[in-house]
Amino acid sequence: MKFTLATKQHMTQFFGEDGKVHPATVLTATPMTVTAIKTKESDGYEAIQIGSGVQKKERISKALSGHLKGETFRNLKEFRTPGGDLAVGATIACDIFQKGEIVSISGVSKGKGFQGVMKRHGMHGGWHQHGQKHSMREIGSIGSTGQQRVNKGKRMPGRMGSDRVTQKSVVILDVDVENGLLLVKGAVPGRRGTLVEIKQN
Repeated sequence: MKFTLATKQHMTQFFGEDGKVHPATVLTATPMTVTAIKTKESDGYEAIQIGSGVQKKERISKALSGHLKGETFRNLKEFRTPGGDLAVGATIACDIFQKGEIVSISGVSKGKGFQGVMKRHGMHGGWHQHGQKHSMREIGSIGSTGQQRVNKGKRMPGRMGSDRVTQKSVVILDVDVENGLLLVKGAVPGRRGTLVEIKQN
């Protein structure tokens, strides 16, 4: 399975060979280093642990520094896939992906704080007519008279965003190996600077 870590930059437009314009997101995929390979014999499962980015040395614990053999990575992630021919210290760059491939992108969405039902759940609100004063954006009835309680799972106001979101079936529009950039079709979860995981479907 192909995988990499990338940082969301910004959105732009991409003109395809057929002349059609597509909304696109620019991702910076810096080279990653394999820091550990987990096996069923030693760890009970198969996975590849990779590190990317640069962190200050004083922000890394002694235990983690010993595990990383003195390296200072900002991000550490595991991907549940067999190690194959990879070895500790190997480098993975964005050139593993090709133009036109289908991938899944996971990241943490933007945090929007406490929001009402119209923004959080798309409810249409109350009537905007004579007699209404402060109830246009209210939730309305939340229960029934028989059971005297509110059902579990009722859509109500609350915290919105800051959730892990996976965007599936995303098309890679272009790969810039020289600058370490990936151009993917459509939007990607998170704000600018969000770390996202890219995996082949």
